[in-house]
Amino acid sequence: MAIGKFGARDAGPVSRRTLLRAGAGLAGGALLPSGLILPALAEDQPALGTWPDGSSGSSVFVGISVPRTGTYAAAGEDLIKGYELAIEHLNAGSEIMTKISPNIKKGVLGKEVKYGIADSEAKPNTAVQNLTKFISDNKAIMVTGSVSSAEAVADNKTADREKVIYLVGISGSNDTTGKDCVRYSFRECFYGQTAAKAIMPVLIKNLGKNKKVAYLTPDYTYGHTVQKSMEEFGNEGGWTKATDQVSPLGTTDFSSYLLNVANSGADVVVNINFGRDAVLSIKQAKQFGILDKMTLVVPYNTPFLAKEVGADTMQGVFAATDYWWTLEDTNPIAKMFNDAFRAKYQYSPEWSANLAYAQIAMWADALERAKSFYPPDVIKAYEAGAKVQSTVGEVFFRGADHQLVRPVVIERGKKPADMKTPEDFYDIVEVVPGEGLMQSPTEFGCKLGSYT
Repeated sequence: MAIGKFGARDAGPVSRRTLLRAGAGLAGGALLPSGLILPALAEDQPALGTWPDGSSGSSVFVGISVPRTGTYAAAGEDLIKGYELAIEHLNAGSEIMTKISPNIKKGVLGKEVKYGIADSEAKPNTAVQNLTKFISDNKAIMVTGSVSSAEAVADNKTADREKVIYLVGISGSNDTTGKDCVRYSFRECFYGQTAAKAIMPVLIKNLGKNKKVAYLTPDYTYGHTVQKSMEEFGNEGGWTKATDQVSPLGTTDFSSYLLNVANSGADVVVNINFGRDAVLSIKQAKQFGILDKMTLVVPYNTPFLAKEVGADTMQGVFAATDYWWTLEDTNPIAKMFNDAFRAKYQYSPEWSANLAYAQIAMWADALERAKSFYPPDVIKAYEAGAKVQSTVGEVFFRGADHQLVRPVVIERGKKPADMKTPEDFYDIVEVVPGEGLMQSPTEFGCKLGSYT
């Protein structure tokens, strides 16, 4: 585990027992001889998770676990950039942070935010080890990260067991806030159900009805739930499955799967693979000549995909995404975020960086509204469904499943000749409002469980 540039957590936290002993006979919130403030909220609650030790000093610690190696490493590194920029802005009380979290000053509830980063390798077991270490060694009051939905689901269970809030990174599976939802986890990004429901009407309108579809599907919860949702909403336009080629995560040679696609008689190939798997499978499909005969659709767009496979390959391709930087043309907060990100990292942000920034900002907003670090108070602040202004417009968390209600962006790859800059890969076709896309909170089996 690497400790971030803001340093390690302060040593020698004051225990809750010491606080209560020192504050005996004083009203909640009174100044103690040590200069500490007795918490006005939750002061009569027993210790829970890393509370109150994790928030008793002048700073608080958050743990970031993302893949820095393997097939999902590029998105993991982009997430880190979003987290780091958000924490920098949060500690400085920057203007853009106050647009999303209007009650902050500097830090959260007056405390500096410090952080550590660990490589999850997109492996559930490694991710769980990372989170457990952050919680036990650093008394993390919040943990965040993931690119694989399998690690996100494992992180969900770890956070709920340890009673420490977890903010999901990238996770497209319906199950993350469905059957695998937990009280201590919150997801910002779009997912299979919302991606499919947003993109299918656009596909049917532009490509026509009654198409035969070949699916390329990674073999885990993300791939299967996205494929199921795409097939479900495709049926409304008479789209039928010609074949579903399921490959293990980390596949490098897709030739056997692509041969079956080539022989399937499909009109459209829907590539659900993500990260390096998406890059390699699309490049190989191009070499096989499949993309000369079939229309490529990417229902859950990988950050940097167009850059990796080339604008020529992505021209005309429809994709669903969480965020695209040209939203700055209509959204002032997006413009502020993009400008700050470009100044620090010298490229326009992908949706992974935007997601990470938004998760930190909305977490700070929930803390400030709760006026407490006590986890159930923070969770209830999230569950209240307060409307938050963001880089994609007004959003809010649903209390019933902890899923952010947010729009899905549909984009189409530009012809290389139409690109105004080297990063200008997509036109935004439509920004589809979130509320109409989401299933009922219980449809995918979400049961959140208890607060304590």
